[in-house]
Amino acid sequence: MILDPKFKVSEFPSHMSKGFLKEIYNLNQEHTPEVGSLSSIAYLKELIKLSSNNFYISFENNIIGFMICFREGSEYKSKNYKFFTQNKAKFLYIDRIAVKSDYRRNGIGRSLYALIGSIAIDKEIPLCCEVNTQPLNQISIDFHENLGFCKVGEFAFNDHAVAYFIKEHS
Repeated sequence: MILDPKFKVSEFPSHMSKGFLKEIYNLNQEHTPEVGSLSSIAYLKELIKLSSNNFYISFENNIIGFMICFREGSEYKSKNYKFFTQNKAKFLYIDRIAVKSDYRRNGIGRSLYALIGSIAIDKEIPLCCEVNTQPLNQISIDFHENLGFCKVGEFAFNDHAVAYFIKEHS
């Protein structure tokens, strides 16, 4: 599926305004528990500094989706990220992706995955992520499996559980 040209894909700006950060933060928080909650905009800013690849989708100058990713070697403290550091020497980890509900089913998520997937292919490294299994996010599990991701592990936290997925590109 080709993304409708009315949607614009961009990398996060090198100098992020407070307004930009607030839009990304609010979009993240609107999509919990599908993505992990963030404690503050300051924490989001720190997360972005530690990350390697970040993209957002806009429509009529409004942010409607985003993706934040990490390479191996980051100081990111996420237990999910650490699962992959313990199992892969090199990888590209999709930490979070969110698309505003009104814009879902327009190929936005698939386009972001194609974009980050092309980076993983170019670097000949696996693409990694986790999906909630408690609460169950079956739509996301099906999405990842349809894109060729394979489940490689699971972890139960106190308040939720996840399944780990990898798509090999080497």
